[in-house]
Amino acid sequence: MKDGKGRHQRGQATIELALVLPVVVLFALVVLQVGLVATDQLLVQHAAREGARAAAVDPTAEAAGTAVSAANRLHPSRTSTRLAGGTDRGSRITVTVIYQSPTNVPLVGRLIDDVTLTARVTMRVE
Repeated sequence: MKDGKGRHQRGQATIELALVLPVVVLFALVVLQVGLVATDQLLVQHAAREGARAAAVDPTAEAAGTAVSAANRLHPSRTSTRLAGGTDRGSRITVTVIYQSPTNVPLVGRLIDDVTLTARVTMRVE
């Protein structure tokens, strides 16, 4: 096929696709990685809530840690739990969950380091 000036344009769409496709694929992988990190942040927040609920009833680090571990599918070796506050009835207790979210989506994982996610929840001891 020729344009008005007589030059051939056959294969132009193929060349454009070959040039743009890697950028589109990389963008899709970045979006996927961001979605996975956002999901992990929600899980960390949920784990902190569960840990704070358990610590409100039994204000020990073991109770909070067990509740955090049982709360969801966060990898235990990447999760740490901290407990702060009083143990007396009516005082406030704070549970902090820290999680190293892996960035293991192909290509993107090499560009971005693991992300540290943190959630902190405070409740009154019952």
